[in-house]
Amino acid sequence: MTQAPPDQDRRPRAASRRSVLLLVLLLAVCYAVAALGGLAASDSGSTYRSLDRPSWAPPSWLFGPVWTVLYATIAFSAWLVLRHRPLAAARKEIVFWSLQLALNLAWPPLFFGADRYGLAFLDICLLLAALAVTMVLFRRRSPAAALLLVPYALWVLYAASLNFAIWQLNS
Repeated sequence: MTQAPPDQDRRPRAASRRSVLLLVLLLAVCYAVAALGGLAASDSGSTYRSLDRPSWAPPSWLFGPVWTVLYATIAFSAWLVLRHRPLAAARKEIVFWSLQLALNLAWPPLFFGADRYGLAFLDICLLLAALAVTMVLFRRRSPAAALLLVPYALWVLYAASLNFAIWQLNS
């Protein structure tokens, strides 16, 4: 009976370890965005409740659980695109993925911190555009990665509608 050379035995473990570390890093980035956005809008719950809102606005307690799940899917979708290729081979995808995260991060301080509902609406529209491009680019690499972003896109579209309605009702 022959044994596999030691290098061949280590490669799958190293690739697996790299893949897990990459997923952990992407989750950390996404949840750091969530934490920073939360710090920028630390009084968002009471601010949200004090606003004139449309009848179809969700309760403030719903946002935390929804975003917790969505940030995980955002990280996991990028992991599906990156796990089998070097970062340089997916540069355009990661630039747009990072851009949509940056726009996501910019929204809470605009909306809750500065009460700039019009600028927040512009930001969320740019976020939707960056997210659409990300989904198209991700689909070329991994259809599953693009599909994982669909709930996020739908929630952001809903949030954009809510942002617009609140802007109109509170101007």
